[in-house]
Amino acid sequence: MKVIIDAAKCQGHGRCYSLAPDLFDSDELGNGFVIGSGELSESNADRARLAQANCPEHAISIEE
Repeated sequence: MKVIIDAAKCQGHGRCYSLAPDLFDSDELGNGFVIGSGELSESNADRARLAQANCPEHAISIEE
């Protein structure tokens, strides 16, 4: 599994990096980005799904 943020959709609300700071961070404009390759393990997949569900722009996707 892999988590992805669509930079064109992200508006910088910060929910992703507030909910899963080990998976997401923010750039100098406050927009979220995925840390590292975005590969998910079973231990962090739930946090990625939580961030996905809470993104108001639906900018986060998870590829199975």
